Amino acid sequence: MRGPLQEPGEKEGQEEGAAAASGCPAGVREAKKGLDADSDSDQETEGARKPGELGKDTLYLRSCRAYSVVPASCFLRQGSAPELSLRHRGLGPQGARALAHALNSNPCIKRLDLRDNGLCGAGAEALAGALSRSCSICDVDLSENRLGAEGAQAICAALAVSPAVQRLQLAGNGLEEQAAQCLAELLLAHTGLKSLDLSYNQLNDQAGETLGPALAENTGLMELNVSWNHLRGLGAIAIARGLEANIFLRVLDISYNGCGDSGASAVGEALKTNNVLEELYMSNNRISAAGALSLGLGLRVNQTLRILAVSRNPMRSEGCSGVLKSVQANPQSVLELLDFSVQLLKGSPSSQPVVPASGS
Repeated sequence: MRGPLQEPGEKEGQEEGAAAASGCPAGVREAKKGLDADSDSDQETEGARKPGELGKDTLYLRSCRAYSVVPASCFLRQGSAPELSLRHRGLGPQGARALAHALNSNPCIKRLDLRDNGLCGAGAEALAGALSRSCSICDVDLSENRLGAEGAQAICAALAVSPAVQRLQLAGNGLEEQAAQCLAELLLAHTGLKSLDLSYNQLNDQAGETLGPALAENTGLMELNVSWNHLRGLGAIAIARGLEANIFLRVLDISYNGCGDSGASAVGEALKTNNVLEELYMSNNRISAAGALSLGLGLRVNQTLRILAVSRNPMRSEGCSGVLKSVQANPQSVLELLDFSVQLLKGSPSSQPVVPASGS
């Protein structure tokens, strides 16, 4: 038989009495209701998520557990942001393996920044597989990761079959002449690569002689940075000859290499023929007055160079004057900025300022 009807107030009183009898305070009971509601809300939210986003988080967390690494919260918060920056996170090879498994599940990532994570060759190999399959990642920074020749080879092999990547930074990875061969092959195979940063490595003359011919044949690269390496005479000459034949490169940075007068002379010859280069950085290369005068011979006829930086070279007043006269003698010159800063001028320790060449 149905019992008597209860008023709302009586029902609430009975519930409170039952809660007190069971040892569960009313406040805790309300909090539990709130948690249950939040849980239901989360389930509804997850159901409303796109399948790719939910799979990405789940796959990454499972990969982290499998490789016994702590998940990177930045990746979990990535959502639809186009850039994933995990700089200085100490991922190591294991963290790279966990990340690689989840990268392809997020098609929103356009730029991947993993600078300074101690990836080493093993981590690079793990990421190479993900990069080779990615159709969205176009900008990759793997600088300062101790990749070595092994890691460079893995990355170059992956990018050779991945046309998506347009910008690659491999600075500070201890790359030597052994890595130059795979880098040269990348320049020949990947015509979609627009910018390559190889600065702060240990590329020597042998590496330069390998990269130079590849640069000559490359059809697509627009920016090349090989500053802070060991490209002395023969290596610098090979790069200059590659520049002479190249018809795409717009920016070349060979600063801090010790190219010397022979390298400066080769670059001068290249400038006579090259009609696409717009920015050239040759600071701190042991270029004397003789080298500066040889460089000036190219400036007498070049019609595309807008910026030339030759700071911190012992070319003295004679060399500076020779370069300026060469620019002045070229009515077709479009040079806008000529950097002579911190030069050793004859009879004076003072520095020479940057000269706006357009007024010459």
